Amino acid sequence: MEGSTMMVSSKNKKMGSSKEQLYHVIHKVPQGDTPYVKAKHAQLVQKDPEAAIVLFWKAINAGDRVDSALKDMAVVMKQLNRSEEAIEAVKSFRGRCSKQAQESLDNVLIDLYKKCGKVDKQIDLIKRKLRLIYQGEIFNGKPTKTARSHGKKFQVSVKQETSRLLGNLGWAYMQKPNYLTAEVVYRKAQMIDPDANKACNLGLCLIKQGRYDDARSVLGEILRGQIPGSEDIRTRSRAERLLVELEAVQPPLELSDILGLDDDFVNGLDRLMNEWAPVRSKRLPIFEEISSFRDQLAC
Repeated sequence: MEGSTMMVSSKNKKMGSSKEQLYHVIHKVPQGDTPYVKAKHAQLVQKDPEAAIVLFWKAINAGDRVDSALKDMAVVMKQLNRSEEAIEAVKSFRGRCSKQAQESLDNVLIDLYKKCGKVDKQIDLIKRKLRLIYQGEIFNGKPTKTARSHGKKFQVSVKQETSRLLGNLGWAYMQKPNYLTAEVVYRKAQMIDPDANKACNLGLCLIKQGRYDDARSVLGEILRGQIPGSEDIRTRSRAERLLVELEAVQPPLELSDILGLDDDFVNGLDRLMNEWAPVRSKRLPIFEEISSFRDQLAC
């Protein structure tokens, strides 16, 4: 009888443990009773972002998963329109984070600068990340890194990361607005790793310059499925809307009305890339392959 009771007790413990594990899997929260675990529970289960921020602060001060706590806290602050505060937090406490976390913290800062409209700071940080790529110092020297989106892991190559950063840089220049510089950067991004979303942005950039035929050509490639990602419904819908807007725009702008190149950056993007670092064995082939787009514009 006693042995039977012990077996039932052991079975109940296993069932309880299984339910607890299932709970954490469903809600995508870690197990434990630390400040960081409590913060994630407040964020994802209780849906209480203010309480989550307080607990993330406690986790950082306690040295509990500081890398994740700082990044997660900044994301929650951004959602609450506290981006300025998040920027200061990342700058103040990133020194407590590991070397491996610095790259992702830079990505967080880029998003925060974008949210706050700090375009120049966003541009400077993106350039710095591109410089690290050029020097072969991104991904801790590895050709790929593991990224996570919506709970799923996937591999990102250096080539994809370069194109993504150039796409972000192009959009930042669009906000200045410096459309000619944005065009140069977008075309560089498309040469490295083309996708339909950046092609839409390039089409918009060309419309802003009054270069309607060029814009029609780029947007038409999306609708004909000639660019990776063209099958995405939202991207195709955006391309269609841009084509409609294109037909309704004013006559082309005079050349004098178009903003010129950013002499500090794209006055020869290739030249600047050569200035970023001496020739090294780690130099990426993608930068060797990029020809001067400014010469093409002059033709």
